Amino acid sequence: MSTLITGISELLTNDPAIGEGVGRIKSAALLIENGVVAWTGPAATAPPADSVIDVGGRAVFPGFVDSHSHLVFGGDRVDEFVARMAGQTYAAGGIKSTVAATREASDDDLRVRTAKLVAEMLRQGTTTVEIKSGYGLTVQDEARSLRIAAEFTSETTYLGAHVVPAGLAADEYVGLVTGDMLKACAPHAKWIDVFCERGAFDADQARAVLTAGKAVGLGLRIHANQLGPGPGVRLGCELGAAAVDHVTYIDDEDISALAQTGTVATLLPGVEFSTKHPYPDARRLLDAGVVVALASDCNPGSCFTSSLAFCITLAVREMGLTPDQAIWAATAGGARALRRTDVGHLGVGAQANFVVLDAPAAAYLAYRPGVPLVRDVWSAGRQRIGPGSSLG
Repeated sequence: MSTLITGISELLTNDPAIGEGVGRIKSAALLIENGVVAWTGPAATAPPADSVIDVGGRAVFPGFVDSHSHLVFGGDRVDEFVARMAGQTYAAGGIKSTVAATREASDDDLRVRTAKLVAEMLRQGTTTVEIKSGYGLTVQDEARSLRIAAEFTSETTYLGAHVVPAGLAADEYVGLVTGDMLKACAPHAKWIDVFCERGAFDADQARAVLTAGKAVGLGLRIHANQLGPGPGVRLGCELGAAAVDHVTYIDDEDISALAQTGTVATLLPGVEFSTKHPYPDARRLLDAGVVVALASDCNPGSCFTSSLAFCITLAVREMGLTPDQAIWAATAGGARALRRTDVGHLGVGAQANFVVLDAPAAAYLAYRPGVPLVRDVWSAGRQRIGPGSSLG
């Protein structure tokens, strides 16, 4: 069966064969066959199809690829947020309160919350999401967090090295993370991550964690340079990490390492909004040739938003990106951060994951901040959100 999506005012494909950047086609159509993109081009030259859907002059772009989230957790930290808005400084130690709530939660409680957040993301256009563990910090709780995450995505990340739990010395805990915990978690994970930051893990500890993960076949990611300057960015580049996330406080050497290695710089503007830290200079990164991704970092402490549209707005307003650059970062950039070639674009052969916006241009995502403009969401060639869909 083939389906032709036509009546598209503006189609952003992110396909290099069409052009640099967002691969824009005006007055476009999109052909889907067997869940993948079979053709894109001007609507006037569209091939025949078994069925035709006219989206009525709306913009279409690839589904968002959210390459950094923490969705498996118990409780909330709204009181911490209120205190921060009143002037309290954000610190990594606040994670420990979520750890206690997560350990107390049942599997069903964690599963229901995760499902709700994934559905919330889908309604806002996110069709691919990475989910980390990191709020269990015991062998049993980290493993069950990853088992639950794996029910919702193939992009699961083992983040046992989030913070050091109470009652353990840092080096003792690193031994657990790289030993029994890794053995229990690796079968349920695609990636390994570590929070290389003051108040969390230093460079030597982070190196040990990532090296151990790599030895058992996990891909590498790293939280780095969120709260201040540090060694995390260059460590991630040295070890061949797919992405270094946060990169709020970086210098010329960090930027050079990112540009030379191709490690993706994943920016998380919702965190800066929520913690009142300065926003990274995304324009500086792009000008240096760094690949930039945007992700939500949806978590209960430093950034409890699931909206990549909101992150796009912040990136345009506060970080120096154009709307096209921000949308590319939240789609193709996220795919690069996950080393995926089948999502984040609408080139021929890509998964037919796309968003129909109730607006004539994708730039409306930033132009009309806070307005729920997502009308339809398609995933693997199936309408998941919209009139007649199961969730619409």
